[in-house]
Amino acid sequence: MGDGDEVVLVGFWTSPYVMRVKIALAEKGVHYLYLEEEHLLQNNKSPLLLKVNPVHQKVPVLIHNNKPVCESLIILQYIADVWSDHRPPLLSEDPYRRSKERFWVDFFNNKIADCGRRMWACKGADQEAAKNEFVEVLKLLEGQLGEKPYFEGDRFGLLDVALVLFACRFYTYEMFCNFSVEKECPKIVQWVKRCSLRESVSKTLPDKYKVYDFVLEVKKMLGIN
Repeated sequence: MGDGDEVVLVGFWTSPYVMRVKIALAEKGVHYLYLEEEHLLQNNKSPLLLKVNPVHQKVPVLIHNNKPVCESLIILQYIADVWSDHRPPLLSEDPYRRSKERFWVDFFNNKIADCGRRMWACKGADQEAAKNEFVEVLKLLEGQLGEKPYFEGDRFGLLDVALVLFACRFYTYEMFCNFSVEKECPKIVQWVKRCSLRESVSKTLPDKYKVYDFVLEVKKMLGIN
């Protein structure tokens, strides 16, 4: 792709799905214009978002030369394909390894969306069950990580890009559920620290206290005590 490419990312600052696209673009060295959906919390979506993602009306949307690409995992695949000549590679060159990466990303995506909300929006037994399920998922990921620096060994790949951004929510979950991610899953926390040494990650992940304050604001708006 030439220097004349126009790349725009439509997003919202607390969305982990937007963060994973930011990390992927940074890893590939792709320059882009970022447009924040400033009133997304009030469900006031911009005309641009409604135009480029009329089906789901959600962020992120990557607009490459006026062509919109929606859904974060599809966007990651698109980035890997379009900028395949930009190093490092996001996806394993081995088809089996790629299938494993996608499996775990999909598994974690499905689990974390449900567990995460229940951990801050619920109380009592449901909240405790969500916390236990969340820890169980992290332990499964620890098993996949093993003693490797990244999920693909020495290569910072798709699974790292897709999952590390949830770390900015760990503090929020800990505050609402009274537990320690580091105590339960020390290997995951060490992996997060390792990933955060990369500029693409450190410049993307928002402040954990700011995220916590945002969740408190959402709870207030929704009337959740």
